[in-house]
Amino acid sequence: MGVKSKAAAAIVVLLLFLGSLWLQGGLDYHWDSCLKGYNQGNKLHQLYNSSGANGAEGPQVLEGCPGQTFQVSLLLSHLLAAPAYTSDVLLQPYLSTWDELVKFMEALGPMVGLISNEIKSKTSIIRQLALLAEENPEAELGPDIHSINAVKTKAGTENNLEASQHTGAYHSVCSMIRVELNRGVVDFNQQTDSGCRTLLRLHRALLWLKLFLEKLAETPVTGRFRSPSELCREAYKSTLAKHHTWLVRNAAELAFIAMPERGFFFRLVCVQNQGELSTILNRVVQAIGEVYNRTQKALDDNGMLYLP
Repeated sequence: MGVKSKAAAAIVVLLLFLGSLWLQGGLDYHWDSCLKGYNQGNKLHQLYNSSGANGAEGPQVLEGCPGQTFQVSLLLSHLLAAPAYTSDVLLQPYLSTWDELVKFMEALGPMVGLISNEIKSKTSIIRQLALLAEENPEAELGPDIHSINAVKTKAGTENNLEASQHTGAYHSVCSMIRVELNRGVVDFNQQTDSGCRTLLRLHRALLWLKLFLEKLAETPVTGRFRSPSELCREAYKSTLAKHHTWLVRNAAELAFIAMPERGFFFRLVCVQNQGELSTILNRVVQAIGEVYNRTQKALDDNGMLYLP
C-alpha cells in the first residue's frame, strides 16, 4: 500500500473514531467500555419575522423543500411542538427534532455525517427506555442498556401508535429526570446509560448546532462572508470541544475541512440568497434556543450538567 493510500485509510479510521466519541466527551472510560412514532401532519408552517411592509411582525408560510431529505419546515415544526407548560420540554418532539437534525448533518457529506451515527444511538436509548417504562411501569430501570435492547416490542404501526400516545415516565424532560432520580438509575460518579446522561450528551450537541446555524445566519456589515467550515469550527471550539480530548478535537478539524460552501445551504433549505437564509435560520435558532434553555435549566436544577 502506497503512502497516499495509507494516509487516506488513517483519515477514515480517525473520522470513524471521532464519530463514536463526538457526544461522549472523549472520556477515558470509553476505551473500556418510544417515541419513534411522532408525527407532524401539517407540513406548512408559519415563519415569523419583522420584515413586513410596516415593520410589523407577520407570518410567512414555510413550505416543504422538494427533493430534499432534510426539511427545515419539519425541523421547525418539531421545535415549536417541544416546549410544554411553563418550563418543560416534551421528549417526543425533542427526539423528532434530532431525527431531522441528523438528516441535516448527513446532507453535509459523509465526514460530517459520521457524527450522526452516535446521535442516532443516543436518541434510540431514550426511546427504548420510554418503551420499557411503558410496558413495565412499575419495574425498576437498571443502568445496563443490554437489558433495554432485549425488550420485545410490538410490530410496526402498533408500536408507533403506542409511542405517539405515551404520556408516562418519559413524557417530558422533567418527568424523565424525576422518575430516574426516584428509581436510582442516575449515577453521579460513573457512566450509566440513563436517559438523563444520554440527554446531556444530546443537549451539548444541540448547543453546537444552534451556534453554528446562528453564525451561518449572520450577514457581515463589511467584508466577506466566512465559510461554513470556519463557522462550524468556531462553534465547535466554544461548545463541544470543551468536553473532548485532544485527539477528538484534532480529528474534528478533518470533518470541518470537508464541509460544503455557503451556496449548498441555500439549496438545502430552498432559498435564493443570504437574506432568505438568515430569515429562516434565525427562526430556527430562536426555537432551538427555547428548547435548549428549558433543558439547561432542568438539568442544572438537578445537578446534571456534568454527569460522567
